[in-house]
Amino acid sequence: MSQNGLRFTLDVDGLTPAATAVARFTLYQNLSTPFLLTVDIASDRSGLTAVSFLEKNATLTLWQGNTPLRYLHGIITGMETGENNHWQMNYSLTISPPLWRCGLRQNFRIFQQQDIRAISTTLLTENGVTDWVPSFYEAHPPREFCVQYGETDLAFLTRLWAEEGIFFFDWFHPTGPDQKLVLCDDVAGVSTLGSLPFNPNTREVSTECISELHYRAQVRPSSVENQDYTFKTPGWPGYFSHHATNLNGQRTQYEIFDYPGRFKDEQHGQDFARYLAEGFRHDAETAACASNSPKLWPGKRFTLTGHPSLTLNREWQVTGSVLKGEQPQAQHGHRGEGTTLSNRLDVIPADRTWRSSPLP
Repeated sequence: MSQNGLRFTLDVDGLTPAATAVARFTLYQNLSTPFLLTVDIASDRSGLTAVSFLEKNATLTLWQGNTPLRYLHGIITGMETGENNHWQMNYSLTISPPLWRCGLRQNFRIFQQQDIRAISTTLLTENGVTDWVPSFYEAHPPREFCVQYGETDLAFLTRLWAEEGIFFFDWFHPTGPDQKLVLCDDVAGVSTLGSLPFNPNTREVSTECISELHYRAQVRPSSVENQDYTFKTPGWPGYFSHHATNLNGQRTQYEIFDYPGRFKDEQHGQDFARYLAEGFRHDAETAACASNSPKLWPGKRFTLTGHPSLTLNREWQVTGSVLKGEQPQAQHGHRGEGTTLSNRLDVIPADRTWRSSPLP
């Protein structure tokens, strides 16, 4: 992608564009983790306080000329003052998604005869997270009971989603600031960007591409066995197992045994064994990439073409990204190299579903 005409803006409720000129930003995104956006701004207002920023809605927009490339919306959860050069005051802002608020409330609670969708609806609604959607391809039957024991709402939900094989990411509307939290349990729910060429000569290319890709494989647990007990059916064995695929020649002796497995029926028992195995192996095959595209983030897939190692020309899904932008001309009297944008990615093959690492 060409850097010509690239610019960044930040809109904050109650503030003018001159008060929020973007000097630089870094956006950290990972599957099953609320995003973290840090933005350094140069402002024509030196008297702004915490009240001017905290809990305000903020939208970062990446532009190519007058064409928006990407939006990101969140709430300001932190601010810090910087230097004042007598023309502008520098501020550093931390921006998080609405889901972040779930980490501020702790509770003791029991849910009975409810499935994961109902439990999620209750807690997300109570925390003001209304723009979310389930994208489920697996069965998630009701649980007999489920206990939140001294956990924050976010820690509790994250643990339940991991048990149920659910990962989450933010979906962004391509032509506006609308975005939604997506709960997903299969790679089929991850949208694709199509093909991206491999081109290490980014200085000479004006189209979106992958400029680096470093593949890594490592030994991980090969199988999971879990077991649980219910007093209602004392003779029920409650024993299930799952053996991993895509072992790449590693030994099959690395077994994880989990007891109690936190299930009371066969559907949950078999599914939990598979989700555990896939969670333990979510980084068995990975790659670290660099790209000039701002359209790659967790919740996206792409097909790599043109790499000299033919085995790497395949479909990949993004599990993590660090998007950085620099706009030094936003600061009065600052000389720089102009606006720049870079994207570092973590990816895994797209022929499997990423699961969270098992949580205690």
